[in-house]
Amino acid sequence: MFQPVLVSNGLAGWQFLQSTYDRQTAAFNDSAAIKRDTEYFAEKIGSVETAEELVSDRRLLTVALGAFGLQDDINNTFFIQKMLEEGTTASDALANRFTDTRYRDLSEAFGLGPGEFRGARLSDFADGIVQKYQAASFEIATGAQDESMRLALYAERIVPDITSTDGSVNQKWFSIMGQPPLREVFETALGLPSQFGQVDIDQQLDVFKERAERTFGVSDPAEFADPEKLDQLITTYLARSQLETFGAGASGASIALTLLSS
Repeated sequence: MFQPVLVSNGLAGWQFLQSTYDRQTAAFNDSAAIKRDTEYFAEKIGSVETAEELVSDRRLLTVALGAFGLQDDINNTFFIQKMLEEGTTASDALANRFTDTRYRDLSEAFGLGPGEFRGARLSDFADGIVQKYQAASFEIATGAQDESMRLALYAERIVPDITSTDGSVNQKWFSIMGQPPLREVFETALGLPSQFGQVDIDQQLDVFKERAERTFGVSDPAEFADPEKLDQLITTYLARSQLETFGAGASGASIALTLLSS
């Protein structure tokens, strides 16, 4: 399988990855393993009528979960089946009770719950899921070399989707806070400690909004739909991640020199 090429970490590596992204993803998507999985999904998903049928086919489930960044749940078939069967229309449905909104997105997209419209009946459904799976798979392969690059790619892809949805400012912040990959990007970019998640959720919301206003001049996540604001978020995240990687043992002068040289 084609492996993503990274020439450096931090901002220099990100600039190279951005300039070569289209060529690299095209080569990655043309890899035998990716083509085999996506072609199988496109061929078979239209015949799936129930959640049980979906989770019983590991190859289909691999693409379905991978498209939403939930590939680690591939062996939790009972849990995934229940989530899909309950759907999202009821407020107490399993998918709606999770803070991680990716589960709701998965269940809603496939529409296998009571009274829901089955997503696979749409002509472009398979293509949409395949494109998400390809993007997520490339991000995972990139993360095998540099986790911060994976999270930056994920944020670049997902943040515009979240910020453009209907809902209040607070709901959008909760969506960001509820997705672990996005949360890590925002926490790092805003200079928040990893233990911050243990604070009361309403206090977390206030801090996210206050820090975002102070750092980016943004209190409404919808403003990150602006490419310049999104780029500012990602470059700040990568710069802070690089600083953390250098470690507390490095001097301020050596850190500054390394950042300037990259």
